[in-house]
Amino acid sequence: MGEEVDAQEFSRADRTRHREKVRRNLDVFARMLREARFDTDDPMTGLEVELNLIDDAGDPALKNAEALEAIASPDFQTELGQFNIEINGAPAKLREGGLTTFEESLRRSLNDAEEKSAAIGAHMVMIGILPTLADGHMGLDSLSANPRYKLLSEQILNARGEDITIAIDGVERLRTTSDSIVPEAACTSTQFHVQTSPDQFAAYWNASQAIAAVQVAVGANAPYLLGKELWRETRIPLFEQATDTRSEELKAQGVRPRVWFGERWITSVFDLFEENVRFFPALLPVTDDEDPLTVLEEGGTPNLSELRLHNGTIYRWNRPVYDVAGGVPHLRVENRLLAAGPTVADTIANAAFYFGLVRALAESERPLWSQMSFSAAEENFHVAARQGIDAQIYWPGVGQVRATELVLRRLLPMAREGLASWGASQEESDRLLGIIEQRCLLGTNGAEWFVQRVKAEGGRDRYDALRAALLDYRERMHTNEPSHTWD
Repeated sequence: MGEEVDAQEFSRADRTRHREKVRRNLDVFARMLREARFDTDDPMTGLEVELNLIDDAGDPALKNAEALEAIASPDFQTELGQFNIEINGAPAKLREGGLTTFEESLRRSLNDAEEKSAAIGAHMVMIGILPTLADGHMGLDSLSANPRYKLLSEQILNARGEDITIAIDGVERLRTTSDSIVPEAACTSTQFHVQTSPDQFAAYWNASQAIAAVQVAVGANAPYLLGKELWRETRIPLFEQATDTRSEELKAQGVRPRVWFGERWITSVFDLFEENVRFFPALLPVTDDEDPLTVLEEGGTPNLSELRLHNGTIYRWNRPVYDVAGGVPHLRVENRLLAAGPTVADTIANAAFYFGLVRALAESERPLWSQMSFSAAEENFHVAARQGIDAQIYWPGVGQVRATELVLRRLLPMAREGLASWGASQEESDRLLGIIEQRCLLGTNGAEWFVQRVKAEGGRDRYDALRAALLDYRERMHTNEPSHTWD
C-alpha cells in the first residue's frame, strides 16, 4: 500500500487505457496459469505486522516519519496514518524453524526500533485499534506524507460522492462521519502469507475463508474505537465501512464492497482476479509501459503492475497475491483478518495456528468447504468479530458450537498435524499452539483482557481509563508473556 504513485489526477482517457491494460494483464495471467510458469517448490511463508505509535501519556503519536528516520531499517515502512508503521519479516520455511525465526527476528527488530523511536517520543504498541484515538485524530492532517494516501482518500471519497459514515452497534453505539479514509488507519493488522501452487491455491483460499471466524474469535484484540466499547474485533466493521466507495443507493443495487469477504467458494486463483476486474473500477488507474504479452513470449516474467495495483485496492480478508521474486512468479494467500499483538508470542501463536490449520484443511480428502455454505462462513466471521472469545459459530457435523470448544476438541489437533506436514518441530508446535489452547481454556485473549482492565478503572473518565489500560498493556507487551497469563 505504501508504493509511490506519481500521477495525482486522472482523466477519462487514463481510466480507459488502464482498464484495457488490466484486462490484458488478466489474459496474460490466465496464460501463465495454463503454462504452469510459477514457483511451486518448497513454499515459503511470510509475516507483516502493523504497529501503532503512542506518546508517554498513551495518546497517539503522529510521528511515523520521524520514527522511521530514527529506526533507519528497510524492514520498517510507512503506513496510512502518521500514528502507524509496518514491519515486514523476511520469508521463511517452516521446516527450517521458520516460526522460531519469525519470533526471534520480530522481537529483535521491535526492541531495536522501540529503543530508537522512544528517543523522539514515540513508543510502539501492537493492538488492533489504538484505544486512545479521538475525533481530533481522524482528519486529513493525520495521513502519512506519501502522496498515494491522500490520492487514495480522494479517489474513495469521489467514488462515494459523500462523507464516509461509521456506524457500529456493539456493547455501546458509535455514529460518526469522516471526510477522509483516516478511520482506515485506525485498523492495524497482522498479515500471514502462505505460498501455494496454482493447483492448490483454491484449496488454501477456501480453507482460509472457512477458518476466518475461528481465527478472529481466539485472536480478537480491538474492542474500543473513539472511546466506545464496540465489537471484540472492531477492526472488522470499521475497515469495511472506512473504505466503502458505495452510496446507500449503490448498496441497495447490490454493488460489491471493496472490503469484501467474497461471495462463493472458488475453483482457481483466476476466479478472484477476474472478479476484481469485473466488479471493481480502478481507484488508482496508473498505467506503465510494459507489454506483458511481449515480455512473456520473450521468456521473461511480466510484472502485471496494473493487475497488482488494482488488487491492492480491493481489500479481501484473504487476498490473492501475484508476485515476482528473483525473476520467478509465485502465488500467495495473504491472510489479513487478525489484529496485531498483544505480544510477539501471541502473534506467532496466531501464525502457527493459521499455518497449521490451513494446511491440514487444504490437504484433507474431504474439503470442509464442500460441507458448509459460503454464507455460513461469512456469518460466522462477523459473529466472531462481534463476540470474540465467547462466540458461538456453525461448524459442519457439529452445528452451533462455542468457538473455544471447537478449537480445543477438533482444530488444535488438526493444526498440529498441519504444522508437522510443514516440517515444524514438535517443540515449536507444542509451545505456540499451547498459547491458543490456554486462551480457549481460560476464555481470555487481548480484547477480553483490555475490556476487563478498563473496567477495573471504575468510574474514571473513559479516556483516562483507556490511557491507563494502554500504558499497562504496553508494559506487559514488552515482557512477551502471552496475554492469557496477564493478571
